[in-house]
Amino acid sequence: MEQNDTPQTEQAAAPAETMPSMEEMLKAAELKAQEHYDAWMYAKAEGENIRRRAAEDVSKAQKFAVERFSNEMLAVKDSLEAGMAVQTDNIESFKSGMELTLKQLSSVFDKFNIKEINPVGEKLDPHKHQAIGMLESEQEPNTVVSVMQKGYSLNDRVMRPALVMVAKAKE
Repeated sequence: MEQNDTPQTEQAAAPAETMPSMEEMLKAAELKAQEHYDAWMYAKAEGENIRRRAAEDVSKAQKFAVERFSNEMLAVKDSLEAGMAVQTDNIESFKSGMELTLKQLSSVFDKFNIKEINPVGEKLDPHKHQAIGMLESEQEPNTVVSVMQKGYSLNDRVMRPALVMVAKAKE
């Protein structure tokens, strides 16, 4: 076996590490703190901008939510005005014009999921119907006998309940 005969008396000359001074450490910490503060301020400003833009979007959505519906209703109004402008003694032509306008209005309602509530023969549902009176009838008590005014729902939410007369038992 060979042995390494070189004496270990030579030590590697390592550069002397000097500890940074307190001022240098403080300056580095202040720089790091400033970086974090700047990043926080940027994130805060960005969050406020997002919140402001979202509020503007909600405001615009509320303001113009009925724009499509309104545009469709303008055609119905135009038809009504045209019908009123016609000078005719023929009630049948006037009636047919009104029927066409009603069809046009029903089409708009269908497009926007506005449904008619016409509950003749149904059990009274206080969520959809408003009873304004009772009539003696052969029908089962609390059954809708007649509708005084139709109700309407928008996307299955009642906009206006139907005004109804309900059956009561004969005495």
